[in-house]
Amino acid sequence: MSTPSAADTPSTVGAPPLRLVIADDHEVVRAGYAGLLATQPDFTVVGTAADGARAVELCRELLPDLVLMDVRMPVMDGIEATGRLAGTGARVLILTTFDLDEHVYDALSAGAAGFLLKDVTAERLFDAVRVVAAGEGLLAPTVTRRLIAEFARLRPGPPAGPAARIDALTPRETEVLRLIAEGLSNPEIAGRLHVSEETVKTHVSRVLGKLGLRDRTQAVVAAYESGLVVPRAGA
Repeated sequence: MSTPSAADTPSTVGAPPLRLVIADDHEVVRAGYAGLLATQPDFTVVGTAADGARAVELCRELLPDLVLMDVRMPVMDGIEATGRLAGTGARVLILTTFDLDEHVYDALSAGAAGFLLKDVTAERLFDAVRVVAAGEGLLAPTVTRRLIAEFARLRPGPPAGPAARIDALTPRETEVLRLIAEGLSNPEIAGRLHVSEETVKTHVSRVLGKLGLRDRTQAVVAAYESGLVVPRAGA
């Protein structure tokens, strides 16, 4: 990872720092992330874990805002740990070595909010933590979309769960879901559909509610698994 730059961080006046847990089975990696994140005034690392089981214990005890979660760990891997954190309020940002790691798809399906490659720069790491903790869209949407599309293509099957409920959406909600899956932000969707950003937020909220989804990442997974969005060659 590169060293932090002197770039200004977002204003956090009056806001408590984001509480973070780091889960990785390599001590040097855990210490490295903890050290980098500690340089930011709006972050505080409240705990670290060497395996998924300990990460779940820490999250239930410390109630962090976000967990940086490795995929491959002993005792309990990051996928199972992510699933067990559903409903705790902690958002999960997956860390992986390869951008087409098949396990990342499973983690996204289990409820992870996004993922980052482990060779990410410090600045990108800081931005990612802030974006995911705030519940704002996907990380690196083009890469995330390519990963989801690839494994949706490799794992064909009848829609299940949220994907099976796509028909409950109105035509406009279906279009909004399609644009979310294409990686567009709310302002971009508003521009595409010629409506206000507030209207888009309302549609997104209804899509998530009708499909029983927690966030936009799960919405992208559902869009691909339902066949609403078809993987493209070279996507």
